[in-house]
Amino acid sequence: MSAPDAPLPWTVLLRVFMRSLFLQASWNPKGMQNLGLAYAVFPALERLYASGAAREEAVRRHLVFFNTHPYVAAAIVGGVVFHEERIARGEETPDKVVAFKAALMGPLAALGDGFFWLSLKPAAGAVGAALVPLMGLWAVPVFLVFYNLVHLLLRVRLYWLGLTLGDRLVEAVARANLPARGARLRTVAALCAGGLAAWLAVSFGANAGGAHAPLLAAGCLALGVASYVLVSRRVPNYVVLYLAAILAGAAGAFL
Repeated sequence: MSAPDAPLPWTVLLRVFMRSLFLQASWNPKGMQNLGLAYAVFPALERLYASGAAREEAVRRHLVFFNTHPYVAAAIVGGVVFHEERIARGEETPDKVVAFKAALMGPLAALGDGFFWLSLKPAAGAVGAALVPLMGLWAVPVFLVFYNLVHLLLRVRLYWLGLTLGDRLVEAVARANLPARGARLRTVAALCAGGLAAWLAVSFGANAGGAHAPLLAAGCLALGVASYVLVSRRVPNYVVLYLAAILAGAAGAFL
């Protein structure tokens, strides 16, 4: 146990962060990520509180229900350590850290889902797929490096914001504007997917051979552009699929 006024050593803070990577290793239906959270912050609690009732109480308040996006959870883990240091010094009451977790886990879950699952992962996958014609199987490690580099750096950043800002991390996360960054990533994904579709169309037309090959390639490209325009104008997806099927049938009948 360290003195209440002494800052936690960097080795302890590093252990907390590394443990937070295993947040879902003990996921359970009742508390969901609560065991993972308690496991992650335990090195800090061990240094802040003497063994006995005080430490047991600190662990118990992190065994209640907890569930959020596993990546942005790093911000909450850092914020928990921030508040526990203040509680150990007598500057706050334990209900502060409980309220902190309850207030942030829902909004951060939505933010993380939108950025990581709906933006970063599709963008990384589309970049990797677009590189397959140039790099072959080497596109797979490019995807893994791109995705994991971004998500790990963001985890470190969010953890540091929680450690240093506590409740004020909300303002810092808002300034980061992850939804806008996610929109840019989705644009990258669309461009990569469009480029790959164009390459496939030209390649398909060239391999088909015959006098109609250029028309077939151009038709594939035109169909892709038309589909994008229709979807961007909120035409229902099933209408676009029906039109594509009709055009494909017409092409098969006349070519």
